[in-house]
Amino acid sequence: MIDHTGIPVADFVKAKAFYDAALAPLGAKLLMMVPEQFTGGKKVGGYGLDRPVWWLHEATETGAGRHYAFSAESRADVDAFYEAAIAAGGRDNGAPGPRPHYHQHYYGAFVLDPDGNNVEAVCHRPEGSS
Repeated sequence: MIDHTGIPVADFVKAKAFYDAALAPLGAKLLMMVPEQFTGGKKVGGYGLDRPVWWLHEATETGAGRHYAFSAESRADVDAFYEAAIAAGGRDNGAPGPRPHYHQHYYGAFVLDPDGNNVEAVCHRPEGSS
């Protein structure tokens, strides 16, 4: 039911580098930047597959307590997200693996982004499905 959402970040350039790397294995990329004349001088960028659905925006209130999960087409994509996010400066918050206590086919990985947000990639397909 959610059409789009966003996350406040303290350092847009650092966050952008992290999300560029972490979301690439899921097929998402930065699709647009909102002109700063419309944002009060703040950097705002939209990520997605074919339209912006995930927005980064500069803010002073950021960090822990926020959780965002990205859909992955396969368990391999979850693994690739995790590796890319860690390589881009993320911190482990739950290595890739099954989470049957959430759902029978839940396979996810959790990483803390540079602002301390808990970001996840999750696949709901059974093991071995394509």
